[in-house]
Amino acid sequence: MAGLSVTDRVHGLVEPLLAAHDVEVVDVEQLGATLRVTVDRPGGIDLDGVSEATLVVSDALDRHDPIPGRYTLEVSSPGLERPLRTPAHFQRFVGAEVAIKTKPDVEGDRRVEGTLESADNDGFVVAGRRVSYGDVEKARTVFVWEPAERGKRQKTKAGKHGASTEAKRRSATPEKERRFATSDPEGGA
Repeated sequence: MAGLSVTDRVHGLVEPLLAAHDVEVVDVEQLGATLRVTVDRPGGIDLDGVSEATLVVSDALDRHDPIPGRYTLEVSSPGLERPLRTPAHFQRFVGAEVAIKTKPDVEGDRRVEGTLESADNDGFVVAGRRVSYGDVEKARTVFVWEPAERGKRQKTKAGKHGASTEAKRRSATPEKERRFATSDPEGGA
């Protein structure tokens, strides 16, 4: 492992341990004094899965100490928009909307967004443009919000928490209706 970057050493250390728990290492980043390990599981990872992964990663880092000095460990899910770093990531998301930022010295627009049309071991095609993996500075999936269907009733605050006060009054018993009607402190209706 000598000669590898901190993120490569950590990735190589924790990947097989997490794979035994059916957890995939999506990314390992070192941002200053923070080590961020992004994990996922087929069908998505929940809070219990992230907690389990945190224990596995923390234990491995304590035993093997691949990082010099002090750091903060963050283990999290990739969220709705996940980073694309490896050919396998790109291949998994063929057909999805993506945002790509190329390195400064790459010819053409640095930012490309669109559908990921294809991906192989050398590069990928997005919005009709072929890009090699070595030319990518950053890449991620883009979550597309679907518009609400017309004619479908949307939940309102009253609908979310139950019937409105007026509806509750209408369904009240006659005794309760009198209380609502005579709740004036002066005795008037």
